[in-house]
Amino acid sequence: MVMDIQTSFLDRLFESGLLIDTGVDGLYGRSAQFEDVIAAFERLIDRFGGADGAEVIRFPSGMNRAFFETSGYMKSFPQLAGTVHSFCGNELDHMSLLKCMEVGEDWTKDQEATDIVLTPAACYPLYPTVAKRGPLPESGALFDLQSYCFRHEPSKDPARQQLFRMREYVCMGTAKHVTDFRQSWMSRGVEMMTAVGLEITIDVANDPFFGRAGKMLANNQRDQKLKFELLIPITSSAKPTACMSFNYHQDAFGAKWGLNLEDGSVAHTACVGFGLERIALALLHHHGLNTVAWPESVRKALWG
Repeated sequence: MVMDIQTSFLDRLFESGLLIDTGVDGLYGRSAQFEDVIAAFERLIDRFGGADGAEVIRFPSGMNRAFFETSGYMKSFPQLAGTVHSFCGNELDHMSLLKCMEVGEDWTKDQEATDIVLTPAACYPLYPTVAKRGPLPESGALFDLQSYCFRHEPSKDPARQQLFRMREYVCMGTAKHVTDFRQSWMSRGVEMMTAVGLEITIDVANDPFFGRAGKMLANNQRDQKLKFELLIPITSSAKPTACMSFNYHQDAFGAKWGLNLEDGSVAHTACVGFGLERIALALLHHHGLNTVAWPESVRKALWG
C-alpha cells in the first residue's frame, strides 16, 4: 500500500513536470518551479539563521577519498557509499572496453578508483578543512554548508533520492555551546515548518548503521538522544519522512580530526541538516502541485 502511494505521488510529479524521469530510481531532474520552491525555502533558512554569523562554505558533490577513508564512513554505512571510478588503461584496454560495451558485457570491471568519492553528507569535508586552520577560538565556530550528497538507496519513494541537496549548520565548541545550538534549531525548525503550514513531529532517531554491530550503535545513539529528526508525512502518515535532523556528535569528530579549542580541549560538534528536496516534496504534497494556488500565508512565508 505504501509503495502504491509512493509510486502514485512520483507519477504525479513526473506528469506535472516538477520532476524529470532519468530512468534510474532516485535520480531525477528538477523543473524551474521545483527549484523555485527550494530557493524560497533556503531564503527562509537564511532569515532564521543568517544573523548567527555563520561562515558560508560550499563544497562540491565529491570529496577527497583520503578524508572519506579517515572519516570511518565505510565502517558504519558501506551500503550507502558511492565512489568515483575512471578508465586508466592503454589503447588495448580501451579496445577491450569498447568490445565489452558492444556485446553487452560489463565494461566497468577494469575501472580504477579515483581520488574522489561522492559526498555522503554536506559536513564531511568540513572537519578536516577546519582542523588544518589550527585551534578554534574559545567562542567556537559556526558554518553554513550546502551540497549535493549521494546515498545508494534506489527507491520509488520520491522522498528517498540517491542524489539530493543537504543544507547544514555545523557548530563547533564546548559541549554546552553545541547542545544549546542544537536545541535552539529544534525550536526554530518547529517555527519554520509551522510558518509554511506543515504538520510535524520531532522524535529521537538513529542513523542506518550497517550489520549486527550497527544495531548496537543505533541503540546507543537513541539511548543517548544524540539524534533527533523532524518528521513530516509525505507518502505515509504511519511512517513520516525525516526532513530535518539535529545531531550531537559529542567529541567524536573533534578527536578524529584533531579539532581543539584554544585551551587544548577537544571540540564537540553538532549539526542541523535540512533535506531540501524532501521539504519541497512535503510542501507540494500538502499544498498541491501548483504553487500559485498555495495558501496565501504559506506563499507569504516563502516568497514575501
